[in-house]
Amino acid sequence: MAAESVDTVTQPADVGLKREMGLIGATWASETSIIGSGWLFGSYFAAQAVGSAALICWVIAGIAVIILALVHAELGGMYPVSGGTARFPHFAFGSVAGISFGFFSWLQAVTVAPIECFAVMQYGSHYWHGLYNPVTKNVTGLGFVMTIILMAIFTAINFLAMRLFSKVNAGITWWKVAIPILAIIVLLFKFHPGNFSSGGGFIPKGVTWQDIFGAIPGAGIVFAYLGFEQADQLAGEIKNPQRNLPRAILLAIGIGTAIYILLQVVFIGAMKPSLLAGHGGFLGIVCPTTGHCNSSISTIVSGPFAGLAGLIGLGWLATILYVDAFVSPFGTGLMYQTSTSRVGYGLARNRYYPQIFQRVDARGVPWISLIFAFAFGLLFLLPFPSWHSLVGLVTSASVLMYAGAPLSLGAFRGQVPEAPRPYRMPGASVLAPIAFIVANLIIYWSGFEVLWKLGIAIVIGYVLIGTSMAFDKERPPLDWKSAQWLPVYLLGMGVISWQGQFSGAASTPAPLAPTNTFNIPFWWDMLIVAAFSLVIYLWAQRARLPRHEMLELVGRQSGPVESVGH
Repeated sequence: MAAESVDTVTQPADVGLKREMGLIGATWASETSIIGSGWLFGSYFAAQAVGSAALICWVIAGIAVIILALVHAELGGMYPVSGGTARFPHFAFGSVAGISFGFFSWLQAVTVAPIECFAVMQYGSHYWHGLYNPVTKNVTGLGFVMTIILMAIFTAINFLAMRLFSKVNAGITWWKVAIPILAIIVLLFKFHPGNFSSGGGFIPKGVTWQDIFGAIPGAGIVFAYLGFEQADQLAGEIKNPQRNLPRAILLAIGIGTAIYILLQVVFIGAMKPSLLAGHGGFLGIVCPTTGHCNSSISTIVSGPFAGLAGLIGLGWLATILYVDAFVSPFGTGLMYQTSTSRVGYGLARNRYYPQIFQRVDARGVPWISLIFAFAFGLLFLLPFPSWHSLVGLVTSASVLMYAGAPLSLGAFRGQVPEAPRPYRMPGASVLAPIAFIVANLIIYWSGFEVLWKLGIAIVIGYVLIGTSMAFDKERPPLDWKSAQWLPVYLLGMGVISWQGQFSGAASTPAPLAPTNTFNIPFWWDMLIVAAFSLVIYLWAQRARLPRHEMLELVGRQSGPVESVGH
């Protein structure tokens, strides 16, 4: 790897995977992950949290995610490898930083399928009342069992060859995109402009800008937008990835952003004015924690869009939406089960996970990684028995994963500026640090209660990966110098969150649970996050791996891995 003229065109390669997915398949891989349970619940949770100001949340989050998507479009086109989000930081900063962001990628992916299963149970309770309790907002014992069965179905379908799997996913996704568009068109004919001032104005009485920013992660808005990176995760199986992958990411996020903003508009506009007037606006459309819940509100809580359609006399639309309430989360859960197995495969290529995770069958499916994705997904069903309570953890894990992308893009621009980039993000010197700031703001808005739990998960991840690497004689070197900024970054974000204004608590915390102090005033807290992020970004760019070491890591993955067979 000494000749730099050769090094610059060195490309990492994936072993055993088959490039059988075209542009439409790649686009729908991302789109099916974006249009999942988020469209079924995000509009309700956002409106219930901040009323009509939810539109502000969707626009802010949409802009933030589009910036992050632009970053991923360049990275994916440059290095089209499976489990890309787990591998870009490895190439740019070495194993210490790579372990952290790689584990964030896997943690985010493995928890989404259970969330989608919970969404199916919540909507399914309209017909099968024993699946979900709208008062406790948790699935029942029966719903828990059915969730496990659904996870098993996801796993079984994923054993199809990618060529067939892509066709199944495309069929599901065409439906998933068509139904929200149908709902938008129909609900526009039931529009009540006065609803946008219900509860005391566009920003309802009692709602603050702190509530608005907190709703972006807390109400599931960021979670709803997540998934555009799936084309990166499946890059090792996309045909002509340098051309198709960036296009797929940008197409998917454009479609998803437009759909979500319009869904929030029609959800607010189509709500029965009498229901809003009787409960003080959208903030009152919630079941009490104890006692009887109003039947109309219970219908909305159990299945927001389908319940709304039924209340305003659109029974036929409600029926379609209840069907879609199974299809839409099913498709997303199915795709995330796929991506979890590919991230696990990618982490094994980094030599962080045991090499058995690289094993693929004759159809090109990393089957060991797939089975482990199912097993670990079941673990996340245990402590988080509802859709809403999982969202905060997944959002933070996701955005921590996304935070590694702008750092990697900046590093690659300096390490291999001449490397082929089929898509080149404009204004990267400005947009990359902005993307990193945006990611950290979303992490901060998630709240301290979410972050300290995520911190425990990260420590567990370090132990698991460290144990695996200890037994791997071919493990990559631990690049402490290029990750010197990492502990300061992780601990710094924790301290700022602890001292800041966002708790992330949906209810009164347990007596022994750590809580934040609220010492840093609102607005100042976000300024501090932005400044801290900029310092970490610049520090990371100075500490990145030297060019030759970065190319050596890429070269390690440019050919087959011995002893990893079918």
